[in-house]
Amino acid sequence: MNLTKNKYYFEALDFYPYNLPDCLEALNYALSYDPEDSDALCLMGRIYSEVLKDYEKAKDYFEEAMLHNVSNINTPQYYIACLLNNEDYYEAEKLINYALKIKGIDRYNLLYYRSILSEKRGSLRNALQFLKDAEQLCFCASSLEIVKERKKFIKSKIAKKKSKQKKETN
Repeated sequence: MNLTKNKYYFEALDFYPYNLPDCLEALNYALSYDPEDSDALCLMGRIYSEVLKDYEKAKDYFEEAMLHNVSNINTPQYYIACLLNNEDYYEAEKLINYALKIKGIDRYNLLYYRSILSEKRGSLRNALQFLKDAEQLCFCASSLEIVKERKKFIKSKIAKKKSKQKKETN
């Protein structure tokens, strides 16, 4: 039964996000074999978060996935993105802090999200510091490029903020 569940989960993963009807069909089969499969629940959460933009429903799936496997390295990163999009900043910060303790998790990704959290809270200097930390954990050129672009973007926001403050004082 475990192999069948995995087969359907991998089919669903293969279909996501380009063929959602087939993805959902395979995912429902996977969850019918094992309703506690954290990877399948995480993928369902991703569908609700990334495609349908129903963050509350997505949070339910992510929470259930975390409940069944708290050490799953896939769920936190997608759950954090959902929380940030839903403006649940306190919960996102708690989850980032927890996820940083999970062995084998992509710490670059978590620090990148921590940077976005700081930026959304208005702390651009902290966002830059988290990006600097994330940069140290990049192990591929694409990740490094993403961090460099984000740093450039935040620096431009800081420069605009300074010029606006300068104009207001004159």
